[in-house]
Amino acid sequence: MRGAVLVAIAAAIGNLLQGWDNATIAGAVLYIKREFDLQSQPTIEGLIVAMSLIGATVITTFSGPVSDWLGRRPMLIFSSILYFLSGLVMLWAPNVHVLLLARLLDGFGIGLAVTLVPVYISETAPPEIRGLLNTLPQFTGSAGMFLSYCMVFGMSLMDSPSWRLMLGVLSVPSMIYFALAILFLPESPRWLVSKGKMKEAKQVLQMLRGTEDVSGEMALLVEGLGVGGETSIEEYIIGPDNVTDNQDHAVEKDRIKLYGAEEGKSWIAKPVRGQSTLGMVSRHGSVANQSVPMMDPMVPLFGSVHEKLPEMGSMRSMLFSNFGSMFNVADQQQGKAEPWDEESLQKDGDNVSDASGADSDDNLRSPLLSRQATNAERDNGDQLGSMGIGGGWQLAYRKDEKSSGGLKRIFLHQEGGPAASRRGSIISLSGADGELVHAAALVSQSVLHLDDLMDHQKFSKAMEKRPEAAAKGAAGWRDLLEPGVKHALIVGVGLQILQQFSGINGVLYYTPQILEQAGVGILLSNLGLSSESASLLISGLTTFLMLPSIGVAMKLMDIAGRRWLLLSTLPVLLATLILLVLGNVIDLGSILHAIISTTSVIVYFCCFVMGFGPIPNILCAEIFPTRVRGLCIAICALTFWVGDIIVTYSLPVMLNSIGLAGVFGIYAAVCTIAWFFVFLKVPETKGMPLEVITEFFAVGAKQTAAGVKN
Repeated sequence: MRGAVLVAIAAAIGNLLQGWDNATIAGAVLYIKREFDLQSQPTIEGLIVAMSLIGATVITTFSGPVSDWLGRRPMLIFSSILYFLSGLVMLWAPNVHVLLLARLLDGFGIGLAVTLVPVYISETAPPEIRGLLNTLPQFTGSAGMFLSYCMVFGMSLMDSPSWRLMLGVLSVPSMIYFALAILFLPESPRWLVSKGKMKEAKQVLQMLRGTEDVSGEMALLVEGLGVGGETSIEEYIIGPDNVTDNQDHAVEKDRIKLYGAEEGKSWIAKPVRGQSTLGMVSRHGSVANQSVPMMDPMVPLFGSVHEKLPEMGSMRSMLFSNFGSMFNVADQQQGKAEPWDEESLQKDGDNVSDASGADSDDNLRSPLLSRQATNAERDNGDQLGSMGIGGGWQLAYRKDEKSSGGLKRIFLHQEGGPAASRRGSIISLSGADGELVHAAALVSQSVLHLDDLMDHQKFSKAMEKRPEAAAKGAAGWRDLLEPGVKHALIVGVGLQILQQFSGINGVLYYTPQILEQAGVGILLSNLGLSSESASLLISGLTTFLMLPSIGVAMKLMDIAGRRWLLLSTLPVLLATLILLVLGNVIDLGSILHAIISTTSVIVYFCCFVMGFGPIPNILCAEIFPTRVRGLCIAICALTFWVGDIIVTYSLPVMLNSIGLAGVFGIYAAVCTIAWFFVFLKVPETKGMPLEVITEFFAVGAKQTAAGVKN
């Protein structure tokens, strides 16, 4: 996985440049106003800051579809070139008009980086650490802000600070980004597969994963071109396909053979009657167990997958270990498995103990994945067995009875949780001969054919001969009308709107002025600093404190999850905004007012970068199908930038009209609305392969529609 980590770090440099620019303009605008006499022209001042946002908005309109056409890598390289050119023009800028042009070019670079870096990282990262790696842009962005504030603060101590030099320095790190993009960033393997470039995609995956055998993930990427079809939720009891027991299996009509995508694996599965514990959706198309009024059924559907998490608390295992297939133990069996069915599982499930001899219900219900990873890590270090498709999911196939040569693809996930535990059929150890797994399954039509799987030794080559599957990936506006895509757009666009109107970018761009207006200069008057230098110093300190906060978010993103982080940090944002309102409404004295304002702004930023900062972009990069991901990201990003323009451009006017108290009061109301939106509408996606996430959205949206009709 080292390759995926290094690639994500290199790509995230684009966000470092965005953070650098945000902080630089926040400090430089203090001196730009003075040179061009803009104190009485807040509209021009807001336009200088917002012009980069206008550029980002314009380029975002095209970035998604163009990246689907040309690829993710060329667009990231182009963004580094735009950063470089804008820095040179800002260094020269003889008047406001040239400065506005430079800010527009800068916005083009920002728009490409902010829109496409999360998509690129999501498409290259393993599911187990995708959240961690996709938080890197937030970390590098804040690091860029800190470095920039340090530079601007140092320049503010000069006799004649040069805002042109402050802004022009951007060209230096942009050259480093250009070199990294050219030399180290490969093309996204999912984009390559969508264009039928199977051989290139395989080579990129081998480099990113550090292993030669990537046939399972290649199959997943091909299947991802066809998500959103007729999918059913089924349930199986799965055991090893032992050669000596094949005749016994063949005589039973309700037993089917499942083919694995990796190393010729196969299993025998017995369908289980009744409702799966995979979510609250029944097989008959109705939504069940709706306990919270107005909650989107998609939320408990996703949440059911995470009721019993794999034991992945070790950051070392998340970063450097390849997780074993949950069926490895079954595949390595030697000897004949005992006869099995659900009734025998119920009998065995009450008395069985785990491999260590501990009689524990928790051990019985913990996924095979975690136990195998522990054993393999002890025996082989970091080189574990087959990794399936990540996050405890396995891709399997079965013959399609209604289509000659057709296949059904099956996303398998071991079931857990109290409901399944009561049935006593989660895991049964049949002595020393076999291990059976109770698995939920998402079953739909495969884009591959039967002959692709029959010769497992040539499976990868068979996929290379099927670039016509990429035709299924052609995106169009009609694809946006699919239920799953529409549902995902509601989540993505809603989060982007609420994020912007919670006021983060308005506060970010104008932090020095807000702190100056709050009287922060009083706190540092004994140091002999001007109010401008004092506000820049505290702004730099704030961004420095944001870095460990983002580190905490990186640690928790794939453990606690995106949804939990949002629900936990939004109330803190609300509390800090209320304190800012009270501090500006009640006369607390200049020193106490400055202390409350400074502390609240710092806590606001630190909590924001743990949740509402990175997560909307992370989710938007995860929830859309490959064939329309670029188009949908463009829509979400367009929403982001339009909201950013409105907030940034209006903030100087709002500060002059309703003051800090009124501004922060509006932001507090938006944070309240955001918490309820997340609670009712946003599902948990941690650890799930992208193709499984989009399949869930498709299934959940159709089942919800069916439930409404019923």
